[in-house]
Amino acid sequence: QVQLVESGGGLVQAGGSLRLSCAASGRTFSNYAMGWFRQAPGKVREFVADITWISGSTYRADSVKGRFTISRDNSKNTVYLQMNSLKPEDTAVYYCAAARSRRATMASEIDYWGQGTQVTVSS
Repeated sequence: QVQLVESGGGLVQAGGSLRLSCAASGRTFSNYAMGWFRQAPGKVREFVADITWISGSTYRADSVKGRFTISRDNSKNTVYLQMNSLKPEDTAVYYCAAARSRRATMASEIDYWGQGTQVTVSS
C-alpha cells in the first residue's frame, strides 16, 4: 500500500514561511518524480514544484519561483516544500504527488496523491 503523508500546513501571515513535508512509504521511489500541487476553492489543481528522485533536478511554477524551494531526503523517503514570502493567493490545499514518469508536473501523470494539507495565508 503506497502512502504519501503530508504535514506542516497551517495559518501564517503574509510574508511568513512554512515548510511542508511529504513522507512516502509502501514501495521504493527511486524511479519516481515527486511533486507538489495545490488547489484553491473553486479552482483547478495546479502544479507548484517537482523534483526527480535520483538526480534531484527541480522545476517550479513561475508563480512560486524565488519564493518556494523543493528538496528531498532519500534516506527518509521524504520530500519538502519550503515556502517563503507567502502571499494570500498561496492559500490552498497542498498535495504531495508521485509519478512514474520523468517529471511530476502534470496532474494527469500522477500515480499517487497524498491527502492534502491546508495552507492559509492571511493579509
